[in-house]
Amino acid sequence: MTQQSMFADDAAPTLTPAKATKAQKAVSTDAALSPEAMASALDAHPDYRVLRRLVSRLDYGPVPEGAKTQRVLVLDTETTGLDHRQERIIELAMLSVLVDTATGLPVGPVTVFEAFEDPGKPIPPQITEITGISDDDVRGQRIDDAQVEALVHAADVVLAHNAGFDRPFVEARWRVFEHKAWACSFAGMDWKAQGSGSAKLEFLASESGWFYDAHRAQVDCHALLQVLTATLKDSLKTRLLHLIEGSAQSRYKLRATGAPFEAKDSLKARGYRWDADGRVWWCSLSDDAALDAETDWLKAHVYFRGARVQLEKLNSRVQFSVRPGEVSVREL
Repeated sequence: MTQQSMFADDAAPTLTPAKATKAQKAVSTDAALSPEAMASALDAHPDYRVLRRLVSRLDYGPVPEGAKTQRVLVLDTETTGLDHRQERIIELAMLSVLVDTATGLPVGPVTVFEAFEDPGKPIPPQITEITGISDDDVRGQRIDDAQVEALVHAADVVLAHNAGFDRPFVEARWRVFEHKAWACSFAGMDWKAQGSGSAKLEFLASESGWFYDAHRAQVDCHALLQVLTATLKDSLKTRLLHLIEGSAQSRYKLRATGAPFEAKDSLKARGYRWDADGRVWWCSLSDDAALDAETDWLKAHVYFRGARVQLEKLNSRVQFSVRPGEVSVREL
């Protein structure tokens, strides 16, 4: 990139002289610029925003003496399709790392696991196009059960960006995952309230200034871990600590049983989803406070004369899995 092309907008009437001077000072006119110097120059220009390639971190520094920690297992899978009952895992990646519960930050070395598995059938072309994983990559491969089980046993919390997808797949393959608390950075974080325009991992990484080759399990894990080290909006708590603490709380699946037909638009606008098999609108709630607020809304906007709605309490051992939780009825 030439200096002329980097500052083609310098003459634009919207660029103040002060800003142009700051940007131009960042550029050396005497020698060829290194990539980082060019990136820094563009960063200084008000009309540009630079993304840097995500660099995987394999060590987060020494563990503070006396620190209380929890071991988090960050997980991602690549599969032959979406249905865990019919499709198979073709790649599993996991990062095992300690998190200092005082700071909410990773500490110490990162244990990395990544392996392919032959699904016993051809990988669909669209999956290869997305992931780059071909039949040749997985032919004859099998994920080491003992290594997986050892990493899971050592973990306090398993974390995935779409746990509702990954958990059913890994539980179908390794029962050990059933006995661990799970957290989901997609469903367990209100990204809109945090000021993010999307909950997609690639978008969240770009907001942090990174790009990476997505849709491969290990780099997705590294990207997620680094995205979660940022603090919450208006809080000193990290996103990672928020999710760890939330994994100990029960979630709820509320079914708006017997809701009048004319309420369907209000329910849909509220974020309820339609269960065609059960013929009922339902929503997922993150905690007791959200449950109380939702039942108050239902009384005010849907039922009016009172009703009985069905609740499914999902503790950390079953949330994001396909296994049922504790079902009860709540009077409104």
